[in-house]
Amino acid sequence: MKAKGSTILKGTGASSGEAKGEVCVLLTPEENRKIRQGEILVTRMTTPLFTPAIMQASAIVTDIGGYLSHAAIIARELGIPCVVGAKEATKVLSDGEEILVNGNEGTVKIF
Repeated sequence: MKAKGSTILKGTGASSGEAKGEVCVLLTPEENRKIRQGEILVTRMTTPLFTPAIMQASAIVTDIGGYLSHAAIIARELGIPCVVGAKEATKVLSDGEEILVNGNEGTVKIF
């Protein structure tokens, strides 16, 4: 069970800041239209094909990647928090869950 306020994922903080919002899990770029403005993009990894979704997101969380990954670089360019390398984010998080992404610490908490 996920306790409110508990850290459920740890990765690399790749773009600083904090963002609270609802999760939107996208497994392929073909799902880009699913995300709404201000939701948190949770995906395995990003590529340029995810750009429409990234432009809607208030933060990004990925299963794989590092400080120089696509998600990390684009998040820094856009000034939104990003946690990469969170291993099982796409399996642990579900659409609509409220989370807090901390790009400084590299953590994701249930809110």
